[in-house]
Amino acid sequence: MFYAGLLVDYLKNYMKTRLTYRSDFWIEVMSDLLFNVLNLFFILIVFQHTARIDEWTEQQVLFIYGYFMVPYGLFITFFNLWGFSEKYIVKGELDRILTRPAYNLIQLILENMDPSSLFSALVGFLIMVYSGSQLGLDLMWYDPFVFVALVLGSIMIYGGVYIFFTSLSFFSDSPTGILALLWNLQNYGRYPMTIYNRLLGFMLTWVLPFGFVGFYPAAYFLDRANWGMFALLTPLVGLVFLTFGLTVWNYGVKRYRGAGS
Repeated sequence: MFYAGLLVDYLKNYMKTRLTYRSDFWIEVMSDLLFNVLNLFFILIVFQHTARIDEWTEQQVLFIYGYFMVPYGLFITFFNLWGFSEKYIVKGELDRILTRPAYNLIQLILENMDPSSLFSALVGFLIMVYSGSQLGLDLMWYDPFVFVALVLGSIMIYGGVYIFFTSLSFFSDSPTGILALLWNLQNYGRYPMTIYNRLLGFMLTWVLPFGFVGFYPAAYFLDRANWGMFALLTPLVGLVFLTFGLTVWNYGVKRYRGAGS
């Protein structure tokens, strides 16, 4: 209840701040949606020149892309620590965070959240609904619960990977730019893993498991016979990577000695 209250308070402050300049808020929303529309447009252009990518049809790839947007939109709503090293380590803002009673990472997440990104998740879900209706997917009564579990697993994977690489700032004050590289790599997850070579497929499955933030969970609904059981590993993979990321983060916080004078 304590953290739920914090979330509500931060949301209230966010809305008061952003709605003071309403045009800026809606411009940000529209820019995010435009970026997603451009990615969607790219997929549609590709299928103007081919009927399939590997064994995947246009509507199947759209379904995968729609799923990819759902956990990504939810994750990016709360995780915006791209400038963590410069703002919180170099400038010493983390000292302020560590003097407060709430868990430090939750405080960082709440004060940097961006609810406008929820529109991306909504658009992704609508793309899934549309493409799923075109494919005539045979869904079971429990599939909505499976969908929620898969999305939560994908969010945990995002969290684990990005928390781990963000925590590297505790060991080096120099920004490495690795988060920008990760952002580019994660986009591979919105396409079928079968179109990549074995090495890249292995990397995107077990090393940086971005295959589990898009393709594998979506494949549960598209081709349950071949991918269903494997897709159900998503929550487990998410739990493993999130635990690892939080472990490194907590160790980094303990190692942190302040910005000094």
